[in-house]
Amino acid sequence: MGAILCGPPDTLSMARQSLNKQAAFTTRQSGAEWEKTAESFLRGHGLKLLQRNFSSRFGEIDLIMEDEETVVFVEVKYRKSSQHGSGADAVTFHKQGRISRTAAWYLAMNPHRAEQVCRFDVISINPQEKDQGINWIKSAFYSTQG
Repeated sequence: MGAILCGPPDTLSMARQSLNKQAAFTTRQSGAEWEKTAESFLRGHGLKLLQRNFSSRFGEIDLIMEDEETVVFVEVKYRKSSQHGSGADAVTFHKQGRISRTAAWYLAMNPHRAEQVCRFDVISINPQEKDQGINWIKSAFYSTQG
């Protein structure tokens, strides 16, 4: 049974904030580990890393890779189980829009890449599935940007 926190509201609030920060930190650490797993997997398939965790005011892209002459924007999703769907299911239309806008920003900041073909891939990781639970979905979606 969990501990019951008693005390002034400020104490309770501070305890909740601390627990939330710890959970977020653990989630971030876990996400970074799965992104490393995905990066290693993609390198093993001949892709070259261009950048990790590229962020803009629009969002973040986990991995930006190069597959021959194609710039590949990769979203990595991990699921402990498929009870709530695969990791790929979590890449909603809204999330695709954020990734697309962030990719457009990356290309604006890297004009030497702007003429390259681009692709949006998803790496869905579920360790309970076969093949180490890594599902690589090439061209998982198309940019929502013009």
